[in-house]
Amino acid sequence: IFVLLCQWRTKGLENMFQHEELVGSSWIGAYSALCFSCGYFAYDQLDMLRYRLYSGWIPGILMHHLILLICFTLALYRNVTINYLILTLLCEMHSIFLHVRKLRRMAGFRDFNRKLVKLEWVLNWTTFVTARVICHILITYKLITDAHKFDKGIELPLALSGMAGMNVLNVSLGLDLFKAFARERNQQTHQD
Repeated sequence: IFVLLCQWRTKGLENMFQHEELVGSSWIGAYSALCFSCGYFAYDQLDMLRYRLYSGWIPGILMHHLILLICFTLALYRNVTINYLILTLLCEMHSIFLHVRKLRRMAGFRDFNRKLVKLEWVLNWTTFVTARVICHILITYKLITDAHKFDKGIELPLALSGMAGMNVLNVSLGLDLFKAFARERNQQTHQD
């Protein structure tokens, strides 16, 4: 977010989303932020695999990390689309509230009628819609409308397939979030 705010202040919204700006250059701090994120996702992936901290036959979180690691590593290696990938990191804002929910449940706060729990769900849904759905739709739209501006090579196919994979995972995450919301609300209704 800091990288985006600095760019907005320096270049303005109309200039920071130009194709050349998103593909060919790297904003101040963007390369380092992407390197750090790549390391985080690699460590988190290894930790989840090592300690089996996932569920399901094909866990969405492992697929999410794999897609990010492939896209991030290739972008860092080739030094292209760094700024596009910084935009995709906005979805991690929602991850904060997924972790808050997990910590809340681990601490035993499960009363759906508590104001804090309701606030957490409002923030969870708000960040899901804004950071995961709207942001990813806009990035995908921008990739498609600027497709003719990309050089021949792997950048556009990789970016489009990465966004397609992330959008599918976001639908799955949205369904899981809705089920969790309904389950918590129904558990509270049955307890009353």
